[in-house]
Amino acid sequence: MYDTHPGKLSALLERFRKGEMKLFEKHGMKIVGFWTNLVGGESGVLYYIVGYKDLADRERCWQGFLSDPEWHKMRDESEREGPIVSKVRNMLLSPTDFSPLK
Repeated sequence: MYDTHPGKLSALLERFRKGEMKLFEKHGMKIVGFWTNLVGGESGVLYYIVGYKDLADRERCWQGFLSDPEWHKMRDESEREGPIVSKVRNMLLSPTDFSPLK
């Protein structure tokens, strides 16, 4: 979950539209989906789920992504007028034995 600074959610969504999703895929992350809040909960938050083969794969994917010069350029350009994300919250989820999505 990415909490954005007030008024910055649209800038974050645009960054994902223009290339951050492609960088996730480039580094082996399986994109499940992206959501914003419609009713209840918090506004100004981007929720998303990406999948990995295992924890080691997750680590490899993120190391590649975070060290990618293309990512640094994209982030810097999108934040010329100030930071977009105020807080990142991560959860590692494990499906139940009855979950249709594994």
